[in-house]
Amino acid sequence: MSAAPKPEEAPAARQLSTTEAPQQGGRLGTFAGVFTPSVLTILGIILFLRLGYVVGQAGLGRALIIIAIANGISILTSISLSAVATNLRVGAGGDYYLISRTLGPGFGASIGIVLFLAQAVSIAFYAIGFGEATSAILANYDFAHPQMVAAGAVVVLFVFAWLGSDWATRFQYGVMIALCAGLVSFFIGATEHWDSALLADSWAPAGDLPFWAIFAIFFPAVTGFTQGVSMSGDLADAGKSIPRGTFLAVGISAVVYFAVAVVFAATLPGASLATETDAMWKVSKVSWLADAGVIAATLSSALASFMGAPRILQSLASDRIFPLLSIFAKGSGATNNPRRGVLLSLAIALATIWAGDLNIVAPVVSMFFLISYGLLNYATYVEARSNSPYFRPRFRWFHPRLSLLGAVGCLIAMVALDPTAAAISAAILYAIFQYVDRRSDISRWADGRRSSRFQRIRQELHGIADEMWHPRDWRPVLLVFTNDVARRERLMRFASWIEGGAGFTTVVKLLPGQGARMEREREAAEDELKADIERAEIEAFPLVVATPDLSSGLSVLLQSQGLGPIHPNTVLMNWFDRHPRSDSPPGLESFGTYLQHARRRDCNIVLLEATDEDLSALTQMPGKKRTIDVWFEEDASGPLMLLFAYLMTRDEDWKRARIRLFAAPKPDETHEQTLARLTAMLIDVRIEAYPEVVDNVNERMISTRSAQASIVFLPFRLRGDSLVGGFGVTLSSLLEVLPMSALVLAAQDIDLDARPEEGPHGDIAEAMDAADSYSVVAAKTAKEAVEASEALAKAVKELERARVKNADVESIAALELAHENAAEAHERAVRRAAKAKAKADQAGREAEAVREESED
Repeated sequence: MSAAPKPEEAPAARQLSTTEAPQQGGRLGTFAGVFTPSVLTILGIILFLRLGYVVGQAGLGRALIIIAIANGISILTSISLSAVATNLRVGAGGDYYLISRTLGPGFGASIGIVLFLAQAVSIAFYAIGFGEATSAILANYDFAHPQMVAAGAVVVLFVFAWLGSDWATRFQYGVMIALCAGLVSFFIGATEHWDSALLADSWAPAGDLPFWAIFAIFFPAVTGFTQGVSMSGDLADAGKSIPRGTFLAVGISAVVYFAVAVVFAATLPGASLATETDAMWKVSKVSWLADAGVIAATLSSALASFMGAPRILQSLASDRIFPLLSIFAKGSGATNNPRRGVLLSLAIALATIWAGDLNIVAPVVSMFFLISYGLLNYATYVEARSNSPYFRPRFRWFHPRLSLLGAVGCLIAMVALDPTAAAISAAILYAIFQYVDRRSDISRWADGRRSSRFQRIRQELHGIADEMWHPRDWRPVLLVFTNDVARRERLMRFASWIEGGAGFTTVVKLLPGQGARMEREREAAEDELKADIERAEIEAFPLVVATPDLSSGLSVLLQSQGLGPIHPNTVLMNWFDRHPRSDSPPGLESFGTYLQHARRRDCNIVLLEATDEDLSALTQMPGKKRTIDVWFEEDASGPLMLLFAYLMTRDEDWKRARIRLFAAPKPDETHEQTLARLTAMLIDVRIEAYPEVVDNVNERMISTRSAQASIVFLPFRLRGDSLVGGFGVTLSSLLEVLPMSALVLAAQDIDLDARPEEGPHGDIAEAMDAADSYSVVAAKTAKEAVEASEALAKAVKELERARVKNADVESIAALELAHENAAEAHERAVRRAAKAKAKADQAGREAEAVREESED
C-alpha cells in the first residue's frame, strides 16, 4: 500500500513554492513587519513636498521617466532581495545579513556599519522634515522652532522604538491612516481641478534644471523599500514575508507616484509647480489632511529608520567582527529588542539635529543606500553565477542578469547623482573592507565566495585553499572509470547529468602494463578519450593511467588525483557485466574489491546499469514525460541520491522531468506521519519531488513501481567484497527487470539544508567565544587577586605600625583580626584567579584545536 499524491497534485516542494517553514523567533507577519514600514517610508516627504516640483521642472514626460528609472532600480533590487531571502534562512540584520552571508565578512561589515549610520542619520533627516512642516503649520507660535520640534519628535519615536516592534507597529497603523487620508483628500480634490488641456501642456518642462539633477531630487523617495528587510529578525517567516511585503510596497508606491504625478500635471500649471512646494495643499480637498499626510509621512519614515538601524547594529555586533561593538549584541525581552542600539541611534539622531546643516552629509548618506542596493544585487549575481547546488531560491522570477542589471543601474545612478559623494562613500567602504579583511583571519560563517572561486578555478585556486570547507560548498567531483568503449558513451552522458554543471568530471582509463611502450599506448588512449568526450558533447577531462596492477593503480589514483583543495569525491563505474564471457571484466567479488578502494578514500560510489536501448529510448522521450525514481533509505545515501536527481533536472533534457521519492515508514510511524515527514524534508531542502510511502519494500515492489521510470536510483552497501542491495533486495535479479538504474553508496554525509553558521565556521566561532569569555573572567579574577594582595599588605603594615607604637590591646586585636580576614580573602582570590586562568588556558587550547581540526 502507498500514500502518494494524485498525479494532478503538485509535489510537496511545489505546493509551497512561495512559502517556507518559519525560521525566526519573531512574531511579525508580512503586512506589519515588511509592507507597512516599507510603504510608509517610500510614500514620504518627497511625495508631499517635492513630486510637484519634479513634475514642473522636468515636465510630465521626463518626470514619468524619472519615476520609472527609480522604481526600476527598486524592482531589480527587490528581485535580488527575494532570491536571496528565499534561499537562506534569513537572520536578523536585513541587508547586512544577506550581503555578509553571500560576499563574506569584509563586505558585510563595511556595509553594515555604513547602513547603520545612514539609517541613524536618516532619523534626523525625516525628523527635521517633520519639524519644518510642523513649524510652517504653527508659524504663529514662537516655540515651533524646526530643530526643537525635530528633537521632540525623535524623543517620542525613541519611546516606541524602546518598547519594541509591537508598539512601533501599532503606531505605524495610525500613521498609515493619516497618510491614506491625506492621499484620499488629494485625489478627491483632483477630480474638481482636473483640466485635460493643462495635462497636454504639462508634457513640456517649465524649469531649466538638467535631467539628472531632477533625478537626484526624486531618487530618495524610493530608498525606503528595504526598511522591512531590516526587520528580518522580528519576522515570523522571513522567507515568505520579505518577497511578498517588499514587492507589494514597491508596486503600490509606484502606482501612487505615477498617479500623483499625472494629477499634478492635470491640475496645476507647470510654472507654478516648478517654483512652489505646496502643490499638494492646493489640490487637496481638505488642506489640513494634506498637513496630516506630511506629518505622517515624515514620522513614519523616521520611525522605520529608528526600528531598522538598531537591528542592523545588533546583527553586526552579534557576529563579533568588531569587538568594540559586542555590547550592542544583547537584546531585551522575548523579541530580543536591541535597546542599546536604540540608545546609540537616539544619540546620533540628536547630534545630527543639533549640527543642523544636513546638506553636506545628505548626498553621502544617499550613496550608502545606493551602494547597499548595488552590493545586494552583485551578491545575488555572484551567488547565482557560482552555480552552486545550494543556490535553490524559491522565488521563481529571478535571473542572474537582472541582478547584474540592478548592480549596474545603482552604479550609474551613483555617478549621475553626485560623483564626489559616490567617490567618498566608496572610499569609506573600501577602507572598512580592507580593515576587516586584513584583521580577520577566519570567517565566522560560510558564504558564496568559495563557490564562485570554484567556477574560476584557475584564477582562484589558492584562494579556495586558504578558506575553510563548509557543507554548503559540496559539489560533485567525479572520477568516471571506463575501459569498455561500447559502454563509455552512456556512462559519460550519465556523469554529465549528475554533475549538473556544478562540479568536475574526469573520465579515467586504466591501462595494465608498464615501460616505454605503454607511454605511446597511454597517449593514444587519451586521444581516444578526448574524441569520445567531444563526440558526447559533455564537459569532462580525460585521464589515462598506466599501471602494472589495476588494484594498486586504482588505490594510488584515488589518493593522488586532484589539485589543491579539489579532490574526487565520487567514483562512477558501469555495473559489472552480468553475462560473463572469457574476456569479461572481473566478477562481482573482484568488482567489490575495487569498490572497497574507493570507499576507503571516502569517495561516494555510483554504479550505472544501462543498455544502448535504454539510452536510445531516453533520447526519443520528451522531457516532460521523464520520471526519476529515488528509493530513499534513512542513511547517507538517501540525501545523495536526492541531490543527484535534482542535479539531473538542471540538464536541458531533464529540467521538466518528475522526481518520485519512495520510502518505507519507520516502525513507529503511520503512513500519514511518514508522508508528512518526507514532505517537510522536501520543503526544507527546496527540491521538488512527489513523496510516496511504500510498505514492505522488496524486489517485486520496486520493479512494479519503477518499471516505467526513465531512471531509477537505488542504494547499496558493501559487506566485505560483496554488494548488498538496499532494503535487502538482490541486485542482480532486480537490475534485470528495471530500466536504466544507478546504484549509490554514500561515503560522506550530504547536508542539503546546511546553514551558513553551521559546520566548522560555527564550531570555531563558538570555541573562540568561549575562550574570550573565560579570558574576561580570568582577567577580572587576576585583578581581584592583585587588589586582595594590596589589601593584605596594607593590613600587615598597619598591624606592624600599631605594635611598634605599643597600641592598646583592643586596637592590636582588631588589626590582627583585619589581617586574618585580609589573608583569607587574599588566599581565596589567588585560588579563584589560578582556577580562572587554568580554564582560560584550557579554553584557548581547545579553540586552537578546533580550528586546526577544521582547517585539516
